[in-house]
Amino acid sequence: MSVSAIVGYDGSRRASAAIDSGAALFPAAHGWITHLWTPPFADATIRRRLLSRARDANELTEMVEREGRREAERLVAMGVTLARAAGWDAEPLLKKTLGAEGLSIARSAEELHADLVLVGSRGLGGTRALLGSVSDMVVHYSAKPVVVVPYPMLAAEYDALNGGPVVVGWDGSAGAETAIAATAHLFPDREVLPVCVDEGFTPPEAPANVGGREVLRCNSQRSPALHGRGIADALVTAANAHDAAAVVVGSRGRSATREILLGSVAMATLHHCHRPVMVVPSRSEAPIDE
Repeated sequence: MSVSAIVGYDGSRRASAAIDSGAALFPAAHGWITHLWTPPFADATIRRRLLSRARDANELTEMVEREGRREAERLVAMGVTLARAAGWDAEPLLKKTLGAEGLSIARSAEELHADLVLVGSRGLGGTRALLGSVSDMVVHYSAKPVVVVPYPMLAAEYDALNGGPVVVGWDGSAGAETAIAATAHLFPDREVLPVCVDEGFTPPEAPANVGGREVLRCNSQRSPALHGRGIADALVTAANAHDAAAVVVGSRGRSATREILLGSVAMATLHHCHRPVMVVPSRSEAPIDE
């Protein structure tokens, strides 16, 4: 099965690493390498040079936009070259936007009927762990699964991308069901490992197996007050123990009533996992193969 993906690309090393990781996770995929062309539309040095050449403000605006577009086209072409070299069927998608870049990427995925969105993150650790603002917004608003690739990763974590299993957070919720279905669809040749985290009780909805896959059980080492972080840590530990290629979580789990935009488990996993994390929105539906 060929996967199609919207890939956020800004020319940074983390964006380039995301393309490389995406090619390992989804071989021979079709990718729209997406660059968002935002104000002020051109490099500061270019704007200063154009200032002395423009006759008035209107001409300066036109010149800045023209030069900015050319620079954006050059940059997105670099991303396409990287993706093609990694084995993808890639094409450029250049979008002019006045803001809300993450929302624009999420909308593009719906408009082009992409299977998923692929973005890089800043990859900071500990309490300073923060996604880039664009990555954060994509995860919050995308109706498609979003794969966030941390940067940098260790050599062993990169090696696991090619054939490692996929760990899926499982709690018996509708969100977990959707996450399992999306994982099976997008990773058809990978071993899928459902992981149920015990927070002092065994959820009655969590059976011994899901779709013929044995549910692995592990314990949270944190108090219930740190619900999201405790489950995320357990999922990360399971992923490391099984040398997983990626971790998959639903956007909301059993505790949706105490969460605002994105589930605490999903957010904590994104912030603290050093392997690619796929967040599957509850409204996402895996296509049915005919």
